[in-house]
Amino acid sequence: MDMPIWPGEPYPLGASWDGQGTNFAIYSENATQVELCLFDEQGRETRVPLTEIENYNWHGYLPGIQPGQRYGFRVHGPFEPEQGHRFNPNKLLIDPYAKALDGQIAYDEAIFGYGWEDDDEDLSFNDLDDSPWIPKAIVVDESFDWDGDRLLNIPEQETVIYEMHVKGFTRQHPDIPPELRGTYRGLAHPEAIRYLKSLGITAVELMPVHHFVSQPGHLAETDLTNYWGYDSIAYFAPYRGYSASENPQDQVREFKNMVKALHAEGIEVILDVVYNHTGEGNHLGPTLCFRGIDNTTYYRLVEDDRRYYMDFTGCGNSLNVSHPQVLKLIMDSLRYWVLEMHVDGFRFDLASALARELYEVDSLAAFFDIIHQDPILSKVKLIAEPWDIADGGYQVGNFPLLWSEWNGRYRDAVRDFWRGEDGTLAEFAYRLTGSSDLYKFNGRRPSASINFITAHDGFTLNDLVSYNEKHNEANSEDNRDGESHNRSWNCGVEGPTDDPDILALRNRQRRNFLTTLLLSQGVPMLVSGDELGRTQQGNNNVYCQDNELAWLDWDLQAANADLLTFTRQLIQFRADHPVFRRRKWFQGQPIYGSDVIDLGWFNPDGEEVDEEQWQEGFAKAIAVFLNGDAIPARGKQGERIVDDSFLLLFNAHHEPLTFQLPERLQESIWCVVLDTTKPTLVDHGSRYSGSDPLEVESRSTVLLQRV
Repeated sequence: MDMPIWPGEPYPLGASWDGQGTNFAIYSENATQVELCLFDEQGRETRVPLTEIENYNWHGYLPGIQPGQRYGFRVHGPFEPEQGHRFNPNKLLIDPYAKALDGQIAYDEAIFGYGWEDDDEDLSFNDLDDSPWIPKAIVVDESFDWDGDRLLNIPEQETVIYEMHVKGFTRQHPDIPPELRGTYRGLAHPEAIRYLKSLGITAVELMPVHHFVSQPGHLAETDLTNYWGYDSIAYFAPYRGYSASENPQDQVREFKNMVKALHAEGIEVILDVVYNHTGEGNHLGPTLCFRGIDNTTYYRLVEDDRRYYMDFTGCGNSLNVSHPQVLKLIMDSLRYWVLEMHVDGFRFDLASALARELYEVDSLAAFFDIIHQDPILSKVKLIAEPWDIADGGYQVGNFPLLWSEWNGRYRDAVRDFWRGEDGTLAEFAYRLTGSSDLYKFNGRRPSASINFITAHDGFTLNDLVSYNEKHNEANSEDNRDGESHNRSWNCGVEGPTDDPDILALRNRQRRNFLTTLLLSQGVPMLVSGDELGRTQQGNNNVYCQDNELAWLDWDLQAANADLLTFTRQLIQFRADHPVFRRRKWFQGQPIYGSDVIDLGWFNPDGEEVDEEQWQEGFAKAIAVFLNGDAIPARGKQGERIVDDSFLLLFNAHHEPLTFQLPERLQESIWCVVLDTTKPTLVDHGSRYSGSDPLEVESRSTVLLQRV
């Protein structure tokens, strides 16, 4: 069937409906021919050659093509894997700029560009048509009534992040209708938002929602699947599997409604984005999108053997962020999610890979430059996971202005301190006060440190205090996957126990971690379910577990009500007291010293910590004075910010210690407001002054407030 086609426009890329018809445009530098493929409701295909080319953009306008139209591309060109070219017009390709997708990838021999019978693996040409197994892109109507919604721009120092999985959060929620559980609409449901509000978080950080794929091989051969979603294939399309509607166009509206509902309750939306690699894998992976459109443009190839891919991520490939078109793709995607979908920021997975212009990580890379000058993206929250798996990839503290970082050194130091490791006190002090050693030198503020104890990748908080070793047998990889050095401590027994002493210690340790996290300078990040005592039964890598092992168990609200209450109280306490969320650094370059008036460090005997004591390996206890009268930052209207003053008493020893008030503070009266041996915060408990001794239980924290 002949389709009328007009020249159309080379920009914007993707499918753009204007009310009368749709413009299609796709970039390919090395293609010899591009066909637009239109599919009707019965799956019948009509191919329309795109003959207009401008700046390597192949484009055409089809009058009468309406929202809901299913489409894809077939791209012709050389099939020369040893030269890096893998064109194969028998493979239907997903539009990189697709706004919505219909269906999921079904794994079949046809979706691979090479023949499986080939002795040379990927060098033979596969002429099987794969269109029945490939999801179709959808032309969408992007109009939406935002009703005045806009980005919330909550100050970083007031932010509390809640990392969560869209499906896992509501999949078992008893008060959300079954048909909405595990979807964007489920997260927008009043019961879900009521819980988030009651917890006191200000931002949800959603694990990947870009449409992703599940890799062939191990997962395809088992009942497991890609639950986490870190294999993106369409950077503009919300993941189809999280839509509650059968209509593929609705996924965009559902996502927008979710953002609108969260914003209405003062909750920001941050997306975990994966621009470092795609779901097409290595040279033996399927041809789904970028590989078939222009492999040498989109991927980093080995210079002297372009059959193979540079892999800085451990996922088979790395996007070629040094190519202008790939940078444009990333920037177009980011701006789309801000301007069209109203998200408030991004967390960049394995962000070091994006800064590799050649092989080394470069903080002056074009990726940073282009974001910093962008009038839209330079104003949203930008969070880096500051590492990848290649040499030199660990870059905590080295990202530039405007960026916050997942502070992996914070996680490691706090875990080591509370499990009683030697030689951790000085680093613990740096982490507690915002990690000035990492972020102050290049002009950043304490909010550059995204503090976390746990994340989606690794043990939950409950499992951190319940297991010494990972137990990933359910992943069917013989427990070889996942991190083996977790800095965890089971408190005496591996896994579940009925021993009351061990259970009491584990509860105390959970409260110690939460107290440290929420009273540290910087931005705290909680993981969904840690406030409920969620367990993964010792599995520290549930990337493939789309089941009860990874979903949130809402019955824990009753089972661990004390922990939930404690977490809520702590978050509210942080919000009430600006001394724990300072916008500027404490005074003075060192973190300790007798001349510092806004911060003091003391031994349990009340004497100030000296230089030698910071280096003592056995020291595991300290008192920290925070002066609420010495906050240098001003309020929004220039007003002085004044708070109460506090003493934090940390004892990570295995036995109780007696603390004395520092001499300079003995004239004041101090009351206990938090003791991690207790299940809740207290309202002005026991009082101390002068030389009154205060016993702090082993492995516990006490917070004193000056009255």
